[in-house]
Amino acid sequence: MKLYFAPMEGITTYLFRNAYHAHFDGADKYFTPFLSNSNMTRRDESEILPEHNRGMTVIPQILTNRAEEFLAIARRVADLGYDTVNLNLGCPSGTVVAKKRGAGLLADPTSLDRFLDQIYEACPLHISIKTRIGISHLSEWEDLLRIYRKYPIEELIIHPRLQQDFYNGTPHYSAYRLAVEMLADTSIPLCYNGDIRTLSEIDALRKEHPGLDAVMIGRGLIADPGMLCGGTNTDALEAFLNELMDEYEVAFSGCRNALFRMKENWANLHDRFEDSDKLWKKMRKTTDAAEFRRLSSELLHTCPMK
Repeated sequence: MKLYFAPMEGITTYLFRNAYHAHFDGADKYFTPFLSNSNMTRRDESEILPEHNRGMTVIPQILTNRAEEFLAIARRVADLGYDTVNLNLGCPSGTVVAKKRGAGLLADPTSLDRFLDQIYEACPLHISIKTRIGISHLSEWEDLLRIYRKYPIEELIIHPRLQQDFYNGTPHYSAYRLAVEMLADTSIPLCYNGDIRTLSEIDALRKEHPGLDAVMIGRGLIADPGMLCGGTNTDALEAFLNELMDEYEVAFSGCRNALFRMKENWANLHDRFEDSDKLWKKMRKTTDAAEFRRLSSELLHTCPMK
């Protein structure tokens, strides 16, 4: 079974990926935060430059509902030496969905079908898809699967929640089982994504679906970076976080934005430690980089990991 690191906007940038890969090296593939405009910003370019992704299998993710824009981004990605891109049909954000992008494109199966036909016909790269199972009703999923089975999808990554679920509640595991059944006679590999936080949960999925090709993990790996290596070692975690802070301070020319990014990471991480609330509160409030590092180290070495 292959294990993937999910893209998380603002968190899993190339700086994060490089630091993570250096200290934990547990992911088979990394997916970039989405690219959404063919006129790429410097930040977009930095995510996909080969020199920023050495030694890793990185899949650029594209978020758009316009075939010509998708193809323009894919051609730029191909020029840099990539052979695969990922189409984002899973983002549940209200602003994204309102523009009929991400999970919003699932609301109009006819437009989705036409869009997929256009990009699969002309794209120079393999295309994998990361998808939700519909907008508001589980009954939508079967129709979407009928569309997906028509195309040579490199890999179908399924987050079995509806768009309106956002990240709340329990995933609809029955929807994943339906995909296994309906796509069994195709050559489309499946990947499960959603609420994976421990290795035991991966084992449970594997037992239920012996043919499962891959699992994608996002928040679970932010909270427990060493999960794929059998567990997070405090020394390795501290070294990873210190390197990440160093890289942020250089990239953002100072501590303010570096602290903002580090606090985003710690917002997912601190719950893994017992009795960490007081130190985490101080970490959230401080605007001093040295104080933040001191508090981080204190939390790591005095609060037991759950």
